[in-house]
Amino acid sequence: MRALAIDVGTGTQDVLLFDADREIENAVRLVLPSPTVIVAERIRAATRERRPVVLRGRIMGGGPSAWAARDHALAGLPIAVTTDAGRTFDDDLAGVRAMGLRVVEPDEAAELARTPGAQAIEFGDLDLAGLEAALAPFGVELGAIDALAVAVFDHGAAPPGVSDRRFRFDRLAERLGSAPGAALGSTAGARLGSAERLDAASEVRSGAGLDAFAYRAADVPTVFTRLRAAADTAQAWLAGRGQVGAAVVAMDTGPAAVLGGLEDARARAAMARGRPIVAVNVGNFHALAMRVGPDGRIQALMEHHTGELDRPRLARLVARTAAGTISGAEVFASMGHGALVVPGWRSERPGGGGLRPLFLVTGPRRDLLGERMVRGLGRAAYAVPHGDMMQAGSFGLLRALAHLDPTWREPVERRLGPSLRTSSPGA
Repeated sequence: MRALAIDVGTGTQDVLLFDADREIENAVRLVLPSPTVIVAERIRAATRERRPVVLRGRIMGGGPSAWAARDHALAGLPIAVTTDAGRTFDDDLAGVRAMGLRVVEPDEAAELARTPGAQAIEFGDLDLAGLEAALAPFGVELGAIDALAVAVFDHGAAPPGVSDRRFRFDRLAERLGSAPGAALGSTAGARLGSAERLDAASEVRSGAGLDAFAYRAADVPTVFTRLRAAADTAQAWLAGRGQVGAAVVAMDTGPAAVLGGLEDARARAAMARGRPIVAVNVGNFHALAMRVGPDGRIQALMEHHTGELDRPRLARLVARTAAGTISGAEVFASMGHGALVVPGWRSERPGGGGLRPLFLVTGPRRDLLGERMVRGLGRAAYAVPHGDMMQAGSFGLLRALAHLDPTWREPVERRLGPSLRTSSPGA
């Protein structure tokens, strides 16, 4: 049994080919430029050459690709985008047009791509054909894999007038058992997004594990358009190789990285002794901090934009997440996504009969915390799951696959070790 895990970030895409018959240390793994970085470079090359650009394909990660597209338009050069690809930049296509892009249907895009000198660029978070071709000379065949797990970051398709930061965090809260509709106070219940009423999520009723952020392909919510597109791409590619029944799992990148970080031997030992974990994934664009109980349930979480944080601010937010005093209103007001604390959990402080959490950090911007002491936590340790920090998200995807598809539990546990409980009962 072989499974392909791909964690698609803003800077890199991290690829792991799991083989149940091979030690995990010998698994094929790659760290490649992320699709949005590749697309951005192709657009910039066309800008330098003064060529018209046609963007088509599926919704994918933005950031670098959006900036390159905007700069191409600002240079006075023609750039067209299909509706599906255009939602990479903004769910509201009026916003895409405001960037200077011409929004067209696929047939018109195909016609424009035939214009002499035009540069057509395909959008999508997964280039499985390219990966297959790159590995083939090394005798690594992807055509017969039995499962594919992919992680992408998805704000979700927020309705007009609704903050995409708030919309995303509402969806995260829902996965932890939120109930819709009620107003939130600043000190009671889950501290979510803002102290005011939220549109779709309110009080978190009970804790859940990190696997709550993973989906079978058929179960990906329609509001997660990017996650849905990645799952559809994976299914279509597998079907084209006769693997119609292969399992496909899609997961959010931040929770995948934290789940993979818990594979670190120190984390597993700490949880076995009843010690909680405070795990932080400091990504290129987003920072996610979680306090996870020794039973694998999430006790508190905070998500912010990495670019809005310096070392002291991030350390302060992590300390408050660990202590259960984090304010979602404060996080949202400072251009973050939000924060929540699960009711019923009380922080265990050193000297108060509890164990101080183990403090783990992963992610490409981990240096923001790695050399800093954090109140109540001490100095962070870099998570190195199975000897490879860069594959934390991929290891998290493998655990999610094993959780969602029982046929994968034994093969994954045989190579990664027994599974820690990472989901609420009955999940």
